Amino acid sequence: MKAMGKITIGLATAALLIVGCATDGVKSAQKEVIKPSISEESLGLRKTDLYTESTTVGDKTAYGTAQATTSTRIKRAFQDAPPMIPHDTNGMLPIKTGDNSCTGCHMPEVAPAMGATPIPVSHFTDFRPRAKIVNGIAVDTVNNYKNETKIVKGDNLQHARFNCSACHAPQSQGKLVVENTFEPVFTTKDGADKSTWNEKKYTDSLNTVIGGPSFVTEGDLANKNSKAGALGGAAH
Repeated sequence: MKAMGKITIGLATAALLIVGCATDGVKSAQKEVIKPSISEESLGLRKTDLYTESTTVGDKTAYGTAQATTSTRIKRAFQDAPPMIPHDTNGMLPIKTGDNSCTGCHMPEVAPAMGATPIPVSHFTDFRPRAKIVNGIAVDTVNNYKNETKIVKGDNLQHARFNCSACHAPQSQGKLVVENTFEPVFTTKDGADKSTWNEKKYTDSLNTVIGGPSFVTEGDLANKNSKAGALGGAAH
């Protein structure tokens, strides 16, 4: 009887230990599954209540207030990037076809005296393909496959370039929500302040004048090295 009692007590103790271990395992598993909740405010850049605008105020826009000719030039974002506007533009925008205040200081003939960045020769050059009007429809007079585009340099600002604020814009000095870590690599020593665009560099190597030679050969037009066949057909 004593032996049976000891066996019974031993089995009961083992059962309690097993149950205790199992309970601990469940608690441990529960602890692993339960994770801290993530607030909605922490999911985006806003960091405020998503269901009301009462506490949400955007950073104040702080454009440069220095007058033209007294401002400090902004370094270009990358090589040949359009220079940004460092001075106050109050009363200068929007630019219209008959009202462009930028030309008063930035035309090449007056820019040096004004301490302004001169408008480059590219803005006085017409790169558009020649066209004519046929029955009220503009029709190309060149063969685009042969790279026939007539480049014409003029003395007047091209109509395609008159809207300066399409590429050049004032810059706000406000705090960035996400810091910009981009670091440009300039191809020239003065690339942060000066463009490398000049007439000879970008036009002398282009045989694009109508009637002149073309870099596109008859072989290119026939697409001889492609299984797709000629540009005008669908041979395979």
